Amino acid sequence: MAAVSDPVGLGAPRGPARPEPPPTRFHPVHGANIRVDLSGTRATRVESFAHGVCFSREPLAPGQLFLVEIEEKELGWCGHLRLGLTALDPASLAAVPEFSLPDLVSLGHTWVFAITRHHNRVPREGRPEAEALAPSRPPALLVEPYLCIEQFRIPRDRLVGRSRPGLYSHLLDQLYELNVLPPTARRSRLGVLFCPRPDGTADMHIVINGEDMGPSARGLPAAQPLYAVVDVFASTKSVRLIQLEYGCKNTGVGCHAFLQGIFLTQRWNLQPLQLLRWQVDSLPLNRLGIHKSEFTFYDFSR
Repeated sequence: MAAVSDPVGLGAPRGPARPEPPPTRFHPVHGANIRVDLSGTRATRVESFAHGVCFSREPLAPGQLFLVEIEEKELGWCGHLRLGLTALDPASLAAVPEFSLPDLVSLGHTWVFAITRHHNRVPREGRPEAEALAPSRPPALLVEPYLCIEQFRIPRDRLVGRSRPGLYSHLLDQLYELNVLPPTARRSRLGVLFCPRPDGTADMHIVINGEDMGPSARGLPAAQPLYAVVDVFASTKSVRLIQLEYGCKNTGVGCHAFLQGIFLTQRWNLQPLQLLRWQVDSLPLNRLGIHKSEFTFYDFSR
């Protein structure tokens, strides 16, 4: 069983400060059918269903989440996004394989999985399989503002997909938060990271809309550079990178913790929450490029 230590984030104040990892970008080496935009943050497969393998531009730091959002889907194909890690330097490849599975994996030192909610969920050592199949999730209002994965913690506010602003966007947002939509639905957010272990190896974790799927692979070489692998395969047509902030508590996380504190200290006195809702409704958020539909509140009158 893995040793348990206090969760710390990248650049967290506990112990020596770690440098903030650089923004994630796609590697200039990629599959023949992939086009990466000038910012290096969006990858689109322009034809066929294959030759869509992409890599991170830099090796990931321990606990650094390489997070993508599915932007476009394409009907008529069978299969979805594939995600994982490789110890192969993309620049050293004579040619990028047509498929991540099985072509890239067959080259060795590569761990890639098709994204499915159950196949990637591996029970912890010594734990029953039921834990993996039906994990308990607290109500959305009381969810911790950080996702803790082994010794790392990651702010949750950007891990969950959001629908486009519209009449029913608040309902869709709650479905994303509860992670009940298909994991490869449009606007779902999927990520991969690795966590070093005391024996010099690492566990690979896949995150789907803010939920850790558990170790998908064990025994990765933690001392070697590990690049993220994203295969824009079949029905997944385009993905974009989501940037995370590890070093400080951002506004979203701070507001989440503030609301959580109100709820716990005021018990069922919900007037402070209703007051906060009225204040949000009066804010000129559109000027800041923020849509009020991004704020989800419960109907306390029922």
